[in-house]
Amino acid sequence: MTESDHPADPRQTELSAWLRDVPDLPAFTLTPASADASFRRYFRLTLASPDARGNATLIAMDAPPPHEDCRPFVRVAGLLAAARVHAPAIHAQDVARGFLLLEDLGTTTYLSALREDNAQALYLDAIDALVAFQARAPAGDLPPYDEALLRRELDLFGEWYVARHMGQRMTQEQRRTLDAVFGQILANNLAQPRVFVHRDYHSRNLMVVPTGNPGVIDFQDAVHGPLTYDLVSLLRDAYVEWDEARQIDWAVRYWERARAAGVPVDRDFGAFWRDFEWMGVQRQIKVLGIFARLAHRDGKTGYLQDLPRVLRYLRAACARYRELAPLLVLLDALEGRGPRVGYTF
Repeated sequence: MTESDHPADPRQTELSAWLRDVPDLPAFTLTPASADASFRRYFRLTLASPDARGNATLIAMDAPPPHEDCRPFVRVAGLLAAARVHAPAIHAQDVARGFLLLEDLGTTTYLSALREDNAQALYLDAIDALVAFQARAPAGDLPPYDEALLRRELDLFGEWYVARHMGQRMTQEQRRTLDAVFGQILANNLAQPRVFVHRDYHSRNLMVVPTGNPGVIDFQDAVHGPLTYDLVSLLRDAYVEWDEARQIDWAVRYWERARAAGVPVDRDFGAFWRDFEWMGVQRQIKVLGIFARLAHRDGKTGYLQDLPRVLRYLRAACARYRELAPLLVLLDALEGRGPRVGYTF
């Protein structure tokens, strides 16, 4: 290693020492690559000469115990690879200390690369990868995306978005209304067929790569859950927005490919689309709570700029379904808007 160690960062010093002991790893320089919303950090190794596989760069993951556990990442990476989905290969690991040495999928995320002239090709690649892991990756032993977990996610909305971010205190009647709507959302979500769910399948976790596009990252929280969840994450992305006609077009293309691959999508696209929208409402409520928590608890205020986009998705869906209309009324009240009516189902 050509750079000095970092005495002010004992984890980085420990990681550097571990990497120097990896067999046949050429000399390298280590620089920060990225961090995410958890305690995990990523460092890029630039090798002095290509390794035995021809790599010029690699990625080191630092997932410090007891805050993080590398074992789910290792396990899910294997499931995705077996399904012929391009997850980063693992070249070395020390799960007890929270260190992994990974294939470098580059720096070009879908979010940074998407343009009008390439969106169709990139999204169809992402849809093909989604169908591949839903059809081929065994998910029965993954943690269940069950009622308890789905409800915990919904509860973040009241605690962090309404109370902390909006500074509002709901009345007892409003709480009863929210609980009733949550019950209907959960009933829909739990009635959907269950498959492998990445859980954050969106433009920040898809990498544009020369072969086997897309590279898929940040999959360690994969679960066995509702079929439409990952498609919602992809098409109603918190970080990039497409018009509804394009969302529907891509959803139809997914639905056709999924049926052909044996994924248990509803034979009626209209029923499938309704499930997609209701799953989206669960995810959007969850994301509002998570982004508010990241901002107000963790100081990661950059997520607040994405709240309006998430709210647009949520409001549009609630306006289309009678059962979700009370949630739209509640959102209006919290934001000081006047009442409105406009559902289609």
